[in-house]
Amino acid sequence: MAPELSEAAIALAEELGLPLAGEAEFALQLSTAGLQLQELGQHPSGPVRVDFLEGALAHRRLHGGGSGQMIAKAVGIQSGIRPTILDATAGLGRDAFVLAQLGCSVILIERNAMVGALLADGIQRGLPDPEVGPILQRMHFLPGNAIKLIENWIGEPPQVIYLDPMFPHRGKNSLVKKEMRLFRPLVGDDDDAPQLLKAALALATHRVVVKRPRKAPSVSGAQPGYTLEGKSSRFDIYPKRAFKTTA
Repeated sequence: MAPELSEAAIALAEELGLPLAGEAEFALQLSTAGLQLQELGQHPSGPVRVDFLEGALAHRRLHGGGSGQMIAKAVGIQSGIRPTILDATAGLGRDAFVLAQLGCSVILIERNAMVGALLADGIQRGLPDPEVGPILQRMHFLPGNAIKLIENWIGEPPQVIYLDPMFPHRGKNSLVKKEMRLFRPLVGDDDDAPQLLKAALALATHRVVVKRPRKAPSVSGAQPGYTLEGKSSRFDIYPKRAFKTTA
């Protein structure tokens, strides 16, 4: 490892409170390609890193359908309306990136330190790019517990709060994505999703949007006003106030 990477790895380990060596099921690895999460063991899956420049996110940026995407309709994007959004369960930042690409200013909250480190690394690597950088400049990462941050919010409240909580999955085909196989043992389920929804409804000025698997139950508590349903997922929408066109 290059000396500069070794120093960065030591600093990151200290920041996250992680050991630099020893037995483990997973490892955060730092290379010239960026920070990645790697499963260890006999039959590991490939590494996971946040890459806003290439791969699936680049394809979606170029061919994703623009404001006609269901997520755009869910958060209220329409002609002359680009709401300010708080993504309170940011994860790897994919949905936030789509919304920022469409012109929204997005604050991203992620409470898991390792996932947050991957997200922050991906944003920093993408900022110098002339095409992707302006999109990432509309994304503002805020590490911490979303419930506490929302309950103690300072400043202008977001118009929309977007939630994509991780729930217990049942069935053999639930964890089909590599990221889920990696993250579920590390992150666990979002058992406090009802509390997060309650806090979000108290802060958002216009609506709260919850992304769910298509056949999954809604989050306990307030019932959504309406739902947008796709092939594999849906958006439960909790409206509070109508948007007004500003341009």
